Amino acid sequence: MLIEDSFTVHTPVDRLWAFIQDVEGIAPCMPGAELTEVVDDRTWKGKVHVKFGPVQMAFSGTVVMEDKDDAAHRATLSAKGTEQRGKGVANAKVQSWLEPAGDDGTTVHIRSDITITGAAAQLSRGLLPEVSKLLTKQFADCLESKLNEETAAAVRPEAGTPAGETNPAETESSAEPAPKAAPQAVGGFGLGLRALWATIARFFSRLFGPRTGT
Repeated sequence: MLIEDSFTVHTPVDRLWAFIQDVEGIAPCMPGAELTEVVDDRTWKGKVHVKFGPVQMAFSGTVVMEDKDDAAHRATLSAKGTEQRGKGVANAKVQSWLEPAGDDGTTVHIRSDITITGAAAQLSRGLLPEVSKLLTKQFADCLESKLNEETAAAVRPEAGTPAGETNPAETESSAEPAPKAAPQAVGGFGLGLRALWATIARFFSRLFGPRTGT
């Protein structure tokens, strides 16, 4: 199945391109995703947790950057994942590129060629495009939030600490790093219902919408 999505982020192209190179930094924005290993600067291993009502699945796989053009702000990724209990296999080739959008904005275009087999295909059949759009929106919202946090941190004045004294909060955080939160499974069932409703709404909109030439 070929799926095309796009979203716009309020940040310049060059800044966004540099920001998304930090795979470890943006991985938490990918719904249900968990980065488990950085093999090299072009290869990553991870898991994707999916939940369809009472059925939960976890795909483990590898993502490889096949091509990257920094001047054109374009990249091609290939991914392959296998459900840990043998319920399906997913393969994808994803092309993405950035384009300027208005004043200091950037539109991200994504074209995904996806093949899914097994139980996962049966559960997602017909709903995958709509689910993809919903997940893309979640990713875009998270990405923009992180960019805003980075901007705020850059302009926020640092609180001064008297010489010779140690900030207790800094000492505590350095001594005991916060535990990494487990990724929340992608709610495929709930997303599927919303996707199904969107599909039905579009159907009736076309059926009963205004007509011309009568």
